[in-house]
Amino acid sequence: MITKQHHALVKEEVDTLTQSRKRVGILGGGFNPVHIGHLVMADQVYGQLGLDEFYLMPTYQPPHVDKKTVIDATHRVDMLKLATETSSYLNIELEEVFREGKSYTFDTMESLIAKNPNTDYYFVIGGDMVEYLPKWYRIDELVQMVQFVAIKRSGYPEVSKYPLIWVDSPRIDVSSSLIRGNIQRGCPIKYLVPDNVIDYIQKKDLYKHDN
Repeated sequence: MITKQHHALVKEEVDTLTQSRKRVGILGGGFNPVHIGHLVMADQVYGQLGLDEFYLMPTYQPPHVDKKTVIDATHRVDMLKLATETSSYLNIELEEVFREGKSYTFDTMESLIAKNPNTDYYFVIGGDMVEYLPKWYRIDELVQMVQFVAIKRSGYPEVSKYPLIWVDSPRIDVSSSLIRGNIQRGCPIKYLVPDNVIDYIQKKDLYKHDN
């Protein structure tokens, strides 16, 4: 017979387990270099969903990108460290950098979940990427492992057969390729990239030429 006292104890244990789970956001990408668009997106998802932490996860070798335009992962990681050094909640996840090569999101998240079983992951993508989800490797299993979060994009329907959380975020029309192009043309990138990252780029003489 289950007594009221036993029921209360079970409920207390369940509540404790639920409260002990961390809610963590993940934004992957080349970050070549990191810019304010990445940081604003992370900040909006973190704040609107009330997450505990947020991780920027650089790829070792971004898929579908010309290898000539991607600088060494060490530089991209160093710039991410600079961009997040004053934040209390923004961190860097190096799972794919340590693994090297190209990584499927399924493999990456499977590994992270195994290492952090008490963490619920919120994987962030742009609204323009939602239509490509059916082509992702083992997507039907992946959506059971993580909660996808889609950033609303003008001109892209907020519809998917997969369970998504849609988040509004200011549209900042800046990209890493635009920044690299500005550097090569001698145009300013101030306010598009954190000042300490600009200093790093100049000190290391990055992006002056096609790498």
